[in-house]
Amino acid sequence: MRKAVAGMLGAAALLLGSAAPALAYEPVNVVHAETVQAGPYKLTVGFSTWPLKALQSLDFSFAPEGGIQGRSGKLTVLGPETTREYPRPLVRHPRKREVWGLDVQSLPTEGNWTLKFTVDGAQGAGSGQLSVPVLEQPGPPMGLSWAISTLPLFGLVGLLVVAWRRSRPEPALAG
Repeated sequence: MRKAVAGMLGAAALLLGSAAPALAYEPVNVVHAETVQAGPYKLTVGFSTWPLKALQSLDFSFAPEGGIQGRSGKLTVLGPETTREYPRPLVRHPRKREVWGLDVQSLPTEGNWTLKFTVDGAQGAGSGQLSVPVLEQPGPPMGLSWAISTLPLFGLVGLLVVAWRRSRPEPALAG
């Protein structure tokens, strides 16, 4: 009986412990917004950080005036050197369900990025675009960051080699 109770308590602890990180996510805070006219639709584009920097994670929110009910949309993101367009459907933001959005995205390079929108609803289809400047990546260069972060790995490998060499059995003496 005790084992069964202990097992159930352990399962409940694992369930609650794994749910706690999901509850820790903060809601999306829009710190900067731009308005885009996509045909007959006014679309507010929100950013969770501003100014935008290359390789910096942020949330995008896309809120058409009057809500997203009965509407669909597509988004095309074009970088400074992008020539091919890959439109993707606008979907609900995972943490801000009343708007469309992208959760924890980053723009990989600096320069002027273009966000193209197509919104389809009761008033027909409409298109619009927004150009956003993206600044240089914050912090040290990526190669230097990776080099510094691998130093502990090299130390661990060295420690394991020394421990392995010291723990090998001594050769038997010939007698």
